[in-house]
This record gives sequence, C-alpha cells and structure tokens, in this order.
Amino acid sequence: MRNPITKADRQFSVMGLPLHLLDDYSGWLFDQLHQQLGCHVVTLNAEMTMQAEQNSALAEIIHQAELVIPDGAGIIFYLRLYGKRVARCPGIELAESILKKVALFNLEQRDISPSENSLHPHRVSTIESSPTPAVSVFFFGGAPEVAQTAADRWQKRLPGLAIAGVQNGYLSAEDEPAFLEMLQMRQPQIMFVGLGVPRQELWIAQHRHLCPKALWIGVGGSFDIWAGTKTRAPGWLRDNHLEWVYRLYQEPWRWRRMMALPQFAGRSILYRLTKRNPISTRF
Repeated sequence: MRNPITKADRQFSVMGLPLHLLDDYSGWLFDQLHQQLGCHVVTLNAEMTMQAEQNSALAEIIHQAELVIPDGAGIIFYLRLYGKRVARCPGIELAESILKKVALFNLEQRDISPSENSLHPHRVSTIESSPTPAVSVFFFGGAPEVAQTAADRWQKRLPGLAIAGVQNGYLSAEDEPAFLEMLQMRQPQIMFVGLGVPRQELWIAQHRHLCPKALWIGVGGSFDIWAGTKTRAPGWLRDNHLEWVYRLYQEPWRWRRMMALPQFAGRSILYRLTKRNPISTRF
C-alpha cells in the first residue's frame, strides 16, 4: 500500500498552487482504486494556472484535488527554475495507462489471459457478464459520437475493458437529471470527463459525490485523439515540450489562449526572483 501524499515529501508549490511529484502516478491511482478511495485528478498546465488566478473557484478545486500532476511544458519550465528535473505526465497518457491497467486487472480477475481472450472474442468483458465486479469506466464529454467512438476503439483494443457508459458533452438541462441519476445508479469506478478547462474541473467538483469511490479525471480533448478526429503532436515535438506548437497549428483559433504561455513564463521568473504576487496564497 502506498503512503498518502504529504506536503513534506510529495508536494511542491507552483506559485501557490499544489503539485504532486510522484514516480508512478498510475500506480498510486490504482492503489486508490483498490482501497475504494475517491480521487480527483487535476492535470495542471500553464493555461490552467493562469485561469486559476482569475477564477477563485478553480483555484480552490485545484487545492482540494487529491492528485495534481505536471501536465504541461510550462509547469516543467517552472520546476526547472527551482532545480527540479521532472518528466511531464500528460493527462492523456495517464488516462491511457489507467485504461490498460484496469483492462488487465479485469482479465486477471476472471482468470483469462489476454492471449486466451483473443481466441474467444465472445468473452469480451462487460459489467453484466463478468463473474466478479469489473472495474468500469465512464466516458463523458466531447462532441456527439466522439466519446462513443473513443470508447468503442478502446473496447476493441482492450477486451478486458468494462465500459459503464458514454455520454457526449452536449447534455441539455432537461436531460441532465436523468444522466446524473444513471451515474449514481451505475457507480463507475473511473470517470473520464472531457469538457475542457475549467468546465470539467468545476463539473467534477460539483458532481463527484454521486460516485464517491471513483477516480475522476479531467481529460480535456483526449476523446478527440482517441476517436481519430484529431492527432497528437509527433513524438519529437512532445519530447522537446513543443506540443503546444502543434496544437496551435491544428487549432489556430487557440492563439488567444496560448498567450497564457508567455504570461506564465514571465510570472514564473518574476515569482522565482521575488516571491511576489502568487496565483494562490493558500498553499
């Protein structure tokens, strides 16, 4: 069993916002899952940090999250100002790692090896057919059909995956009560919420009580990548912390939002030198 994250040896401050530095984020989350301890994962980047300065509700949610990971290149830059060389943990890669661990766990619980399962396609894992309760995942967010396509692709790739349900992000006010009731009834153990920042963080904080033992993760535009409607930056760009350049190329309308990057860099250097004007004073 892994120890809880403590301020003494596991937390760092990004201009007053918490950041957790672990060697194995997916392993820690899987332990939380086994212990049925609910958890909100925040994927911190420069844009979210600057939004938190103007949005006190978002800043409070980041403080309350059980796990805050270094998602963006700006956060890695900030850590290096303090002599910490830490690898990025992109939210999409963390989510993929969790899916793979969960699918393998479900197969092992049913005493079916991946090779055996490939020989028996009719044994695809479902919540209803598994002899022991399968760890299930819910996909919420994205454009119509996108989340469903993403879930279908993962189901084909990982036969042990149990999909609790799928709902696109265009949910009307009239349909929301039935959706929330369904979530509470199904109790998925993992909730992927792709509504964009800060909407997904606000939505998770408001509704995580419906599934208190679940892992809630804001996955941003991951559904688009998984569904094939968009592509990730080439590996060499990601390795050099330039994924944001590729995203700007794909979505030039994001240029205003990208202005948060140089703003964050300037604030980071100033804060390192003066410790003045933190994003949050709670840490």
